[in-house]
Amino acid sequence: MSQPRLLGGRYELDQLIGRGGMAEVYRARDLRLDRMVAVKTLRHDMARDHTFQTRFRREAQSAASLNHPSIIAVYDTGEDMVDGLAIPFIIMEHVDGRTLKELLDDDRRLLPERCAEVTDGILRALEYSHQSGIVHRDIKPANVMLTRQAEVKVMDFGIARTMNDNQATMTQTSQVIGTAQYLSPEQARGERVDPRSDIYSTGCVLYELLTGGPPFVGDSPVSIAYQHVREEPVPPSQVDPEIPAWLEEVTLRAMTKDREQRYQTAEEMRQDIQRGLQGMPTEASTMAMAAGSTSALPPVEDRGRDDYGDDGYYYDDREEGRGKRTALWVLLGIAVAAALGFMLFLFMQPTAETMKVPDVQGMSQSEAEQTLEQRGFENVSVEEQNHDEIESGNAISTEPPAGQRHTATTDITLLISSGPGAQEIPDVVGQDRDSATQTLQDAGFEIGDTREETSSSYPAGQVIGTSPPGGQSADPGSRIDLVISSGPEQVAVPDLSEMNQEEAESALSDAGLSASFQEEPSEDVESGQVIRQDPEGGTEVDPGSSVTVWVATEPEEEESEETPTQTPTSPEGGGTGEPPEGWPSEIPWNPGGEE
Repeated sequence: MSQPRLLGGRYELDQLIGRGGMAEVYRARDLRLDRMVAVKTLRHDMARDHTFQTRFRREAQSAASLNHPSIIAVYDTGEDMVDGLAIPFIIMEHVDGRTLKELLDDDRRLLPERCAEVTDGILRALEYSHQSGIVHRDIKPANVMLTRQAEVKVMDFGIARTMNDNQATMTQTSQVIGTAQYLSPEQARGERVDPRSDIYSTGCVLYELLTGGPPFVGDSPVSIAYQHVREEPVPPSQVDPEIPAWLEEVTLRAMTKDREQRYQTAEEMRQDIQRGLQGMPTEASTMAMAAGSTSALPPVEDRGRDDYGDDGYYYDDREEGRGKRTALWVLLGIAVAAALGFMLFLFMQPTAETMKVPDVQGMSQSEAEQTLEQRGFENVSVEEQNHDEIESGNAISTEPPAGQRHTATTDITLLISSGPGAQEIPDVVGQDRDSATQTLQDAGFEIGDTREETSSSYPAGQVIGTSPPGGQSADPGSRIDLVISSGPEQVAVPDLSEMNQEEAESALSDAGLSASFQEEPSEDVESGQVIRQDPEGGTEVDPGSSVTVWVATEPEEEESEETPTQTPTSPEGGGTGEPPEGWPSEIPWNPGGEE
């Protein structure tokens, strides 16, 4: 039985759960944290193309910079070597649910109000993305997931770009980027996109949710793109008369060709949907009514041939004509008065009280939640996020951020620190064991196993490597194994006995050692032969070590010297008598000192 494929030594692939134009998505298990994740890998046949490599890495960078409940989270990135080719991968949050495309393909129609709520979730994600300076550029049903808890998750930032990117619509080959059925007119024309382009695409998704089909269809992407630029969509109510008028007006305003006439922000469209769901008049309805009133002006009369009598004069039926004109002007006056009254009604509506979002940074989770509730915010959710400086369990910030004013029903996301994220392992090669241990511990890592290896490049006791190696990223607290140099591999000193100096020097050189010769006279060893050596033969030493060798020379001849016999004299230099007590008998006593 084949072993499961393992990415980065950490992610064990389970099964394929999705396949797209350039990537495949697998369900996998994070062995380190014991949780299910989604792994998105670049398809093997695309990996040699630099364009797809760049686009895939840009998706990871764009999505990783966005942290919002309505955007699928990115946990990690890396590369896997397959057949000598680097295949990049992205580790993402695993969502238990289905894409809107799968629901539509199964003909699972949603109620209009539910369609509006799903669109509200998409707009929340886009509002956060746009505030971060990123335009998605590919909003479509396949890129929106609906979880089993009815939460909306936006994914696939593969062609997302920052708003200051001048190439935000075109590829390097000057091809328009996006999916034809949901392409904004400016994208179709190859113009630069902005957040309002995502608004148009969201309107197309809402249209399809309401009607079951996209607003425009055609034989080719080019023909569909042409319709986005030139043609108006069939009003949703003509497809399904049960669609509320206010929701149709919101949809059509989002899909206005002129981006200046659309909703200008995702938040503006979302607030209009909320007004409609609560039974309040929407801005889209007001604009539609004003447009309808303007178009109600009476047409210019065409005095054609039939308006003249046989005598060539123009005959005006004054009574009938005057009555028609009067009726038209009355109707126009009523329409204008109604529009003004409606606008006055909206103006006089009481506005919801707004409150400033408090600064809760550094507070514990319970303190931060209590502070937000005391301020009056009713919908507070908590989300964890890595942070290098704020202690785990304490508040990082809120979304919307502190200082902004919002109503009590605004959704507030409280970001709580889960501690530092993955960080770079220090390079301790060349340090001694104690220094390397201190460096790694100061960086937040633990010391794992330690083993020794011979090394000709590093002296004994120095670090020659770590596992994982320095420069890679790992979670704080991870165990780092050390490899310590035991010095170079030692060599045995050859036995030089019975060799002459030339032979000894050659033997030491062959063993990678050097020689230091000294001479010593010897009667026992032939001149020129080795007497002794230090270290002795068989001793293990480092390569290049010096061996002292003593070589025999001829002994020097000793000179014999005769010691003259001195005849002692008496202490006084003369005198007679017996020799002193203890005088040797073999030496004649000569008290007079005479020869």
